[in-house]
Amino acid sequence: MRSETPSFAARFLRHRLPRVCVALFAPTPAELMEKIEAAANENSLLELRLDYLAQPAQILPKLKQFAEFHRDIVLVGTCRRTVAGGKFRGSAASQYEFLLKLAHAGCQLVDIEVETAKSLKNREIEKLRQVAGVIVSYHDFRATKKLDEIWEEMRQIPADYLKVVSTAKSLSDNVKMLRLLEQRSDAVSTVGVCMGEAGIISRILNVRSGSEFTFASAQRGEETAPGQIAARVLRDVYRIDMVDAATKVYGVAGDPIGHSLSPQMMNTAFRRENINAVYVPLQTHDVKDLLNCVREIPIQGLSITMPLKEKILEQLDKTDAISAKVGACNTLIRSQDGKLYGFNTDVAGVVRPLEQRVALTGARILVIGAGGAARAAVFGLKERHAEVWVMNRTAEKGQKLARQAHAHYVSRPQLKKLEFDVIINATPVGMNSSRPQSPLEESELRARFVFDMVYNPIDTRLLKMARVKGLQVIAGTEMFVHQGARQFEIWTGKPAPVEEMHRAVLHAMGHTPNMLMREPAPALEARRM
Repeated sequence: MRSETPSFAARFLRHRLPRVCVALFAPTPAELMEKIEAAANENSLLELRLDYLAQPAQILPKLKQFAEFHRDIVLVGTCRRTVAGGKFRGSAASQYEFLLKLAHAGCQLVDIEVETAKSLKNREIEKLRQVAGVIVSYHDFRATKKLDEIWEEMRQIPADYLKVVSTAKSLSDNVKMLRLLEQRSDAVSTVGVCMGEAGIISRILNVRSGSEFTFASAQRGEETAPGQIAARVLRDVYRIDMVDAATKVYGVAGDPIGHSLSPQMMNTAFRRENINAVYVPLQTHDVKDLLNCVREIPIQGLSITMPLKEKILEQLDKTDAISAKVGACNTLIRSQDGKLYGFNTDVAGVVRPLEQRVALTGARILVIGAGGAARAAVFGLKERHAEVWVMNRTAEKGQKLARQAHAHYVSRPQLKKLEFDVIINATPVGMNSSRPQSPLEESELRARFVFDMVYNPIDTRLLKMARVKGLQVIAGTEMFVHQGARQFEIWTGKPAPVEEMHRAVLHAMGHTPNMLMREPAPALEARRM
C-alpha cells in the first residue's frame, strides 16, 4: 500500500511549485548544463531528461554545483527507461540507484515510471522519499483509456505525486483526463496531460482542473513530447498563471489549427479587457467530437474554421440570417441553458474595414471567388446596398452565387471594360507559397481600393501590384482582426480592443505594427454591425 505521509521534500515543495515545468534534454552534459542555466533565468521548475545522455552519471558533479547555488530552482530528475518510452537502457535497479544519486546531487523531485516502481520494494521507494519527493508516472503513447483504473493502481505505490500521461486521439480524450484530475487530485497530488495535437488543450486546462503543474518545452523545436507548448507561449499567450476554476474557456476549432493566429489575438483581447477567460486551439475535423467537448468542459464560445464551417450548421439550435444565406458558420456561442447559437462574422471582417474608407451604398465592388469567404463578402455587401460583381475561375459556380445574392456576374475578359471602387480577392490565390501569385494582372486593377483576404503573407503580390499603380490597399489582417473582434463582442457583450488585437496579430507574424497598421478613423471605428 502507498504511504499516506508525504516526504519532507514533497511537503516543502507543494507550497511553492509553479504552474509550468520546463522539460530539458541534450546529447551531452555540457550542452544540458547550458540549457539548464538558460532556462533557470525564466523558469523555476525544470525537468531534466537525463536518459538523453549516453552516460548520465557524468553530469552529477555539475548538477550538484548548480543546485547548491540555485536553491530557488526546483529540479525534477528523470531517467526514463526504454520500456516506458525513454532512452535509458539500464535495468530498473540501475535506474533506481541513479535516481538516488540525482536526489543527493540536488534534484528535489525524481520521476519513476510505474513499470520501475512496481519492480521495487516499498522500502526502497521510501528510502528515496527521505531525500526527494517521488513522482510515479504512467505513459500511454497510443491512446487514452482506463484512466481511473490506472490511477487507482498507481495510488498503491508510495509516492508524493502521481503523473498520468496519455495520447489524445480525439478532443473527448481531453475531457477524460480533465475529469480524472477534477475527481482525484484532491486525494493525491496529480499531474495529468494528453499528448498529441488533439491533446493541446489539456496542457492549458489541466491546471484549471487540479493538475499540480503542466509541462512545457524551453522553446519551439525542443519538445520532449508531441503537442508540448513552449513555456513563454503558455505564460504570455495563454496566461497559464492566471487560469483557475472560474476561467471561462473559448477556442478555435478546425483541422489543421496549429498555424492559427487566433489564440494570440483573442487572448490579447481578454487580457486587455481584464476578462477571466482563455482561448485555446482545438484540433479536430469531427463535429460531434467537438460538440461533446463544448458541452463537457464546457466551452463558452468557438471560432469555427475549415473544414467545419458548413458541417456545424445542422448541429446548432439556431443561427443568424447571414449564416443561413452564406451556408457557413464561423462563430458559436453556448448559452447558459446549454443551447448552441451560430453566427457568421466573416461579413464583419469584410464590411468593417471598407466602411472605414468607402460609403458602401451604391459602391461598385468586385469580389473574386465563390467559396465561403466570397459568399460572406457578397451577401454582406449586398445588405449594405453595394453594387456587387462576382468573378470566379469556374463560371458556373460564380454565376450561381451572383444569382443567389442578386449580384452581377462578370467574366475575366469583361474586366477591361469596368471600373470599381473596390476589388476584393476572396480566394486563397497568393497564400504563402514558393511562387507568389495573384488572381489578377496589374493591368486589370481598375479600382480605388484593393482588398486581399489572404493575410499570410501580409504583403501579397496582388497588394504589391496595387501599390505600384498608386492604389490604396487593405491587407488581409484587417479582415482577420475584424471578424475576430465581432466574435469577441458576441461572446462578451463588450466592444473589442481592435487596435491591440491587430498589433498582436502583426507581432505574431513578425511585422512592426506601426508600419503596417492603418489607424481607423474614430467616428467610423465606433460603428458596429
